[in-house]
Amino acid sequence: MRMRIVDAFTDRPFAGNPAGVLLLDDFPEDDWLQHVALEVNHAETAFAHPLPEGGEADWALRWFTPATEVAMCGHATLATAHVLHTTGTHTGPVRFATRSGVLLATPADDGAITLDFPTAPLTPVEVPEGVAEALGAAPSTAMDTGPHVGDLLVRLADEKTVRGLDPDHKALAAYSSRGIIATAPAEDPARGYDFVSRCFVPNVGIDEDPVTGSAHTALAPYWSERLGRADLTGLQASARSGLVRTSVRGDRTLLTGHAVTVIEGELLA
Repeated sequence: MRMRIVDAFTDRPFAGNPAGVLLLDDFPEDDWLQHVALEVNHAETAFAHPLPEGGEADWALRWFTPATEVAMCGHATLATAHVLHTTGTHTGPVRFATRSGVLLATPADDGAITLDFPTAPLTPVEVPEGVAEALGAAPSTAMDTGPHVGDLLVRLADEKTVRGLDPDHKALAAYSSRGIIATAPAEDPARGYDFVSRCFVPNVGIDEDPVTGSAHTALAPYWSERLGRADLTGLQASARSGLVRTSVRGDRTLLTGHAVTVIEGELLA
């Protein structure tokens, strides 16, 4: 079977967030899926197979980190849609049946793909004791992001603070089911983005995720409320970096980005 590595939320190779993508006839045993994800060793590997015509979805989709299956993954969904469209396997909008419900991916003429994801419910919480020490910076506010995302979202003083974080990843694991989203407003929106973020997700085996689509289902409503606009652009300021265009539509959030296939090969196992 063919296996591809796709860089998502970027229009150039070796940036954005890499994901493995395998198109299957059906899902094999979970152990096999997990072994493949560990072998690929990227933040996520996406496994998809076609569904019968006439149903609520076109493809079934699951996502695995090297350590575990996850409930939602934006960049690997974008990568899968990119593979389906660039290989001619599927044309037009594609509906994925996932653990987070049916997710829609719609291609544009310029190659961008827009994902339709559930908006994360944000609940203000007290900044947990010890987070500042583990993160290396003191948050001003904190938000629980709900069950699908499973992160603690914390606001920091400014973009420079977010970019300069060097956290204790092991210590961060105590504060949420998945990880920590650190964010701040853009220092200069004229640079083409409205807010910055970094995502540390040690509880699913990833110290820092390069560009996290699912996190933007929480970042988008958070910043939309504070900046007074539904349509924003977020920069995830990891070493690889990537841009996510967001649009909040009530209980749904649209995430738009490009993707690039960088490796294609044959899986022999």
